[in-house]
Amino acid sequence: MSNKEIEVLWSHIVRSQEHLISCLDGLGEDDINWRPLENANSLYVLATHMMSNMKETILAILCGQTMSKRQREDDFKAVGTAIEPVRESWNELKKRIESNLTLLQSDALDKEYTHPRRGKITGREILVVVAKHAAEHFGQAELTLDLLRKARGRPLPIHHF
Repeated sequence: MSNKEIEVLWSHIVRSQEHLISCLDGLGEDDINWRPLENANSLYVLATHMMSNMKETILAILCGQTMSKRQREDDFKAVGTAIEPVRESWNELKKRIESNLTLLQSDALDKEYTHPRRGKITGREILVVVAKHAAEHFGQAELTLDLLRKARGRPLPIHHF
């Protein structure tokens, strides 16, 4: 990427999303869809919700890509059968975002965009908000994974992130 600031913010987003997805490693269908509370998020929901968020905020809003209108509420109803499709979707999305970020004009970070829930927001704020959001959901995924292991009687590993 030609813009160092975009590169740094994007690297933080990628790192959080990849750590979040790694929380699903080795889990079966029941585990990836397990919720610690009825209205809490599953690991699958967290991983797919962040990708949906990135499509909307980075690809559609910041990069101007045409996309179908996001139904955010549907993110939290998602159910999956395996981790492989999540990982494949992430790898495809990551490449697509990276190629679009390299095409941004030099004023893209300072320019104002209209976000559907945040109103007027700069390109820089978009990337900071997505980075923060991804980090928060990674933390939530780690906690959910620990709660899942405890509920299933599995040992709790020491996290080294």
